[in-house]
Amino acid sequence: MTSEITRLTVTCIAATFVAAFLSVAAMDKQKAVSPSPRESRIPVAKASLYSRDIGRGQPLIVLHGGPDFDHSYLLPDLDRLADAFRLIYYDQRGRGMSADGVQPDDVTLASDLEDIDRVRQHFQLESTALLGHSWGTVLALEYALRHPSRVSHLILMNPAPASTSDLAVFRKSYLEKLGPDMDRQRAIAAGAAYKEGDPEAVVERYRIHFKPALARSQDYEKLMATMQAAFVRQGKDGIIKARAVEDRLMHETWEVASYDLHPKLQALKIPTLVIVGDRDFFPVAIAEHIARAVPNARLVTIKDCGHFAYLECGGEVRAAIDSFFKKAGDQ
Repeated sequence: MTSEITRLTVTCIAATFVAAFLSVAAMDKQKAVSPSPRESRIPVAKASLYSRDIGRGQPLIVLHGGPDFDHSYLLPDLDRLADAFRLIYYDQRGRGMSADGVQPDDVTLASDLEDIDRVRQHFQLESTALLGHSWGTVLALEYALRHPSRVSHLILMNPAPASTSDLAVFRKSYLEKLGPDMDRQRAIAAGAAYKEGDPEAVVERYRIHFKPALARSQDYEKLMATMQAAFVRQGKDGIIKARAVEDRLMHETWEVASYDLHPKLQALKIPTLVIVGDRDFFPVAIAEHIARAVPNARLVTIKDCGHFAYLECGGEVRAAIDSFFKKAGDQ
């Protein structure tokens, strides 16, 4: 009996040591694939852009959406790609941590495209892949059309409309999905607190706006918590400035009746991946129109996934991106 107890004790101790060893090994591996981010400032005009890069491998300049947001809503979920890609995030001029010293009148579509080039040059990239999310896909396409030799690959995730006519398609669908909540959203937007940039009023409005945008409630709540923290950090002045920048960019793009990138996209010869969720609040047809316009573009539609695919369906997004670069490398 004593020897039996001794054997069991030794076995348990050995198992404990093995478990501890495996746990440490797993932690070391996690550290190896999760390097610390590096922050820098990139001079532009009278101001500077905040940038954050992480990871190793194929560089991806990440273009956030909004256009009144900053890059923080993409974190930490998009960072999962950092074990195989070098992710280069930055806050677009006049937004987030790139707002100091910037007046809304300083920002135009042209300046936003020039800033992409400044980021590319800062990181000494002759040619780079662009990963745009939502509004960021419009910037990616506009930049690629102007500087095709400087773009090696395009990843368009949950793309925003590339034409005014597709924006109308979205608005019709959006109104149908929101129903009576649209009146509540309009009331919030018309209130003094929202107009003054009060973070809580802004969050209340976006809770309505993004309610039909995600497929699962837990992902929706996670996104809203992230956005709430960003709006609080931004403060009233930052919110109002970013909103004014958004108005200027809309005036140059979607508010122009003839705005339509689709015919121009037919000239692109850049490997392009379009990722969309079948439950995105942007109708899937919008992504399909872009994929059809870009020669040989690859369209991946993810089932049960909404507008924030990197958050909602990270595994499927990763598989699509890995496959895309493998196929592009084989050609």
